[in-house]
Amino acid sequence: MVSHKYSTSAGVFTRDEAYRQLTHHLREAADFAAMLSHLHKTEDSNMDILMAKGWLGVHELILRMIHQITSLAANKFIKH
Repeated sequence: MVSHKYSTSAGVFTRDEAYRQLTHHLREAADFAAMLSHLHKTEDSNMDILMAKGWLGVHELILRMIHQITSLAANKFIKH
């Protein structure tokens, strides 16, 4: 029996599952970037303040990426 890292439908990889997994992992990455931002805010140095802003920017960029991927996936699956 062969086990696959990814979910399949009758042994065939599906696009919807791939999009779902991608957005799930990107949301986790966004959460961790926000957490790093918060943790840097607990320090007092100028570099930590700058790092906090940088990680918050990474968080926002990942959220924008998720939105773009969701839009592309919606356009792909909606029949026109």
